[in-house]
Formats: sequence, structure tokens, C-alpha cells
Amino acid sequence: MRTFRSCSLLFLVVVTAACKRNVPSLIPEPTASPPSRLEFRPSVDSALTETVKSTLSGGSSGTREAEMTTVTGFTPERDGWLLTQRVTRASYSMDGAPVDTLVDDVLTRFALRVRLAADGTYVQVVEPEAALAALKEVAPAGLDITPLERFFSPEALEASTRNEWQVKYGGLHGRGLELGHRSHAVGTVSLGGREVTYLLERTVVGTLLTEHGEAWVFSLRCLDAPGDAAPPDVRDTLRLAGNPTLTPEVQCEGEQLLGKGRFLPVKREFTLRAPLDGDTWTWATQSALESPRAPEEEQ
Repeated sequence: MRTFRSCSLLFLVVVTAACKRNVPSLIPEPTASPPSRLEFRPSVDSALTETVKSTLSGGSSGTREAEMTTVTGFTPERDGWLLTQRVTRASYSMDGAPVDTLVDDVLTRFALRVRLAADGTYVQVVEPEAALAALKEVAPAGLDITPLERFFSPEALEASTRNEWQVKYGGLHGRGLELGHRSHAVGTVSLGGREVTYLLERTVVGTLLTEHGEAWVFSLRCLDAPGDAAPPDVRDTLRLAGNPTLTPEVQCEGEQLLGKGRFLPVKREFTLRAPLDGDTWTWATQSALESPRAPEEEQ
């Protein structure tokens, strides 16, 4: 009993002393790790080779598949970057049967050049008339190429290139990323002769060690038209896109892997479904990065 009282008195003395003195706790206070900032740092010593596949099905036109290999390089400029992309291989098929098209010939004949800001923000296509010039070079005499002229017009090329960059990378660089971070983009795609407009949400779900190094992993999904209670980032995204009318009942899902250090589009898988005029159209696209190569290896 005496021992118990002595221990009790000793405990009381320690507590009293701790109240009178600023005694540091032996348990460290929890601290949140600061978000990791994703900088736009493309490599100037190697080219990025990607394999891109797209599949479109819906209506009575069967299943169309397109596949191509792109080689992309970056050149530093005074206030940013010049992206130069060439298509080295392109093919098109209908229900599994190969189809020869002028589109493949045009894609492999001209180089797409895009000016970017220092932080990776899209600026504009350089010499957007190059695609139309390539079309006129490969088109046989007497062939009506009016639909392709619209498709490869400078205005259409600018719009499609801006859309693709914004959907994949817009609003990601220059920001702190952490688990659960969400960003948004407005995308468009032509399905069944109509333009489908959707609101894409990208959510950081973790990181993954790949053959190209550590990469951020984003889950992708489409959002319904937001109401008045929409988060500020969603409202700002729509405002900057001109407050477009979103196509109703669009659903999409996918995953994107983007390098944590250098700019490396490691992998992207995306599937979109849209009900149009009683039919459900499905557009699926996949891209995968091959091993980066020195520029001279791609020539």
C-alpha cells in the first residue's frame, strides 16, 4: 500500500511539473506532407514514341479501328516550347478488314507543330495550313476531297489539337498534386455526325513504378451537367471553355499515367459512350509510350 501511494505521489509530481514547465511531448505531432508540384519538363535529348489506337462503333456503320505510331520531340524556345510530332505509321480498318484512306497518307506526310508556354499551357498550332497542303499533294486528280478539306482545314486542326491537349494535360502542370486531387477539362468528339461535348474529371489515385520511372495515376470519368452547387474548379473550367452545352447521358471511364519527373505520357486508356438518336455510340482510345529514343534514332 505504501508503494502504491509513493507511485501515486510521484505521478502527481510529474504531472504538476509538466503543467508548470513547457515539457515537450514524446509523441510527435502529425504533419501533412506538402503536395508534390508537377512541373512541365520535357526532354530535349530524346523523342517520345507512342502507339495510339482508337475504336469507334455505333449505328449501322460497323466497327472502325485506327492505329498509328507518333514520334514527338520538344525544342526550347524563348518563352516556352515547340512540340513537333510526326506520324511514322498509320492504318485504318472496317470490321477487321484493312481500308486504304487518304487520311493515312496525309498524316504520314506532314509534321504537326505546336507552340506551348513554359509551363505546358497550350498556345497554338504553328503553320496549321500544312495538313491541307499535304492533302492536296496526295489527292488524285478529279477526286472530290471536300469532306477531307474540312477535316484538315487550319481551323479544324487548331480546334482538334487544342481539344486533345486540354483533355490530356490541361490544368495539370504547375499545380500541387496529392491523393484525391481533382482537375477538370471539357472535351469534344465527333460521333455519328454529331459533336459530343463532355466534362471530364481526373482524380489522383496514387503513383505507380513503371519501366519509365514513377508515374502519377489518374482515374478518369465524365460528370453530368453541374448545378449551382458545383465546385469552383468545375465552374471555372466550363467558363473558360465558353460555357458549352454538355451532351446529356454521356458516360466515360479510364486511367492515365503521367511521369512524375520528366514529361512522359506513359499510358492512357479512355472509353466514352453516348446515346444518339436511339443508338449507343462507343469511342475507345488507348496510347502507350515506348522507350524514349535519341532524336537521331527516329530519323
